Amino acid sequence: MMIDWKAKFTSRKFWAAIAQFVTMLIIAFNGSKEAATQVTALIMAGAAVIAYIIGEGLIDAAAVGQDDERELLEAEPEEKNPPDGGGETAE
Repeated sequence: MMIDWKAKFTSRKFWAAIAQFVTMLIIAFNGSKEAATQVTALIMAGAAVIAYIIGEGLIDAAAVGQDDERELLEAEPEEKNPPDGGGETAE
């Protein structure tokens, strides 16, 4: 099973877990609570930026795919009713 890194990096739970882990490390190594709070705030701010960048990239990628599909559809000739009557015979 492969890990979906895009989903991980845009997940608030993932970043909350990372922030909690780093905060506990800071406190475990006798860091101050103020330092732990600042580091947590930086991690969460960075997570918001990363999620935004990935989200916008996915939206842009989807838009490019739609534009390509639209161009292909516009390039195909539409012949629903051929000029010869569509193969129908008059009786």
